[in-house]
Amino acid sequence: MEELKTQLREAEVNWEKNLKIKISHLETEALELKQENSVLKAKIIQLDNEAKEMKDEAKEMKDEVKRMKDDLQRKSDQKEKDDQKARDEIQSLRTRVKQLESSDPTRQQDTIKQNKKNEKIEENVKHLIHKTDDLENLSRRDNLRIIGLPEDHDKRKSLDIILEEIIQENCPEILEQEGKVEIERIHRSPPVFNPQLTTPRNVIAKFKNNQMKEQILQAAKTKPFIFDGNTVRLTQDLAASTLKDRKAWNTIFWKARELGLQPRIKCPSKLTIFLQGKVWSFNTTEEFQAFINKRPDLNRKFEVHPQNSRESSKGNLK
Repeated sequence: MEELKTQLREAEVNWEKNLKIKISHLETEALELKQENSVLKAKIIQLDNEAKEMKDEAKEMKDEVKRMKDDLQRKSDQKEKDDQKARDEIQSLRTRVKQLESSDPTRQQDTIKQNKKNEKIEENVKHLIHKTDDLENLSRRDNLRIIGLPEDHDKRKSLDIILEEIIQENCPEILEQEGKVEIERIHRSPPVFNPQLTTPRNVIAKFKNNQMKEQILQAAKTKPFIFDGNTVRLTQDLAASTLKDRKAWNTIFWKARELGLQPRIKCPSKLTIFLQGKVWSFNTTEEFQAFINKRPDLNRKFEVHPQNSRESSKGNLK
């Protein structure tokens, strides 16, 4: 949306300059050739009408961008509500099953069947959630998230220009190789500024060239990026649920790095470590905890209490 605004402003400025030049020429010709006065006036009126049409089209484009953003936000909110509703229904079913088990032992067979149905429902819900997350992450594969860019920067210049300046300042070789930064859109997230927040909103940029985005990410992993005296972080834009799963690994990840286990977070939220000449991978913090429990020497070093991931949170409902 900011890019469209910039382009419209530039178009309007250029148009005004051209219009002034044309009017000057027309006035000169009018003094020399009065008989063409009526034709020139008609031309000026036509240009005014075209300018009005351009402004109307710009307003329509701005309204369409806003509508698309609002629609995306509504879909995201609805997805979160649906996920929570499914979890609540599963918990309600488990509670009901426990009540039946304690009140009437003769219903044991029915309870077993119901438990199997509940497990099947939970598996289906988990599968749908994972599928939805995978689709959302796929739709964000060309996105770059900029963290820590002060809010006042984009009041002075557009976000697309700021992004190009960040790249030019920190990894100019990418611009030399790939050329101009081409982005489909760039905006703050969330779109509405909250004055109560003490940290700036993130910036999301969708690249047309995925290769350039990947090169920028690789460069950002090798050194901190500085822009206008501020440190900014550039990361892959991921679904909120995936970010939550990755955050669950934080404590374990830094402890593993301290112990020289070469930890890595693989897409979407899997941890890998290098131990005894072999790469080990774990989907959840529970898998990792079970792994180190079998190795007392390693378990003593990992005296940490990791945050629960989404998977482990769901498992605790059983």
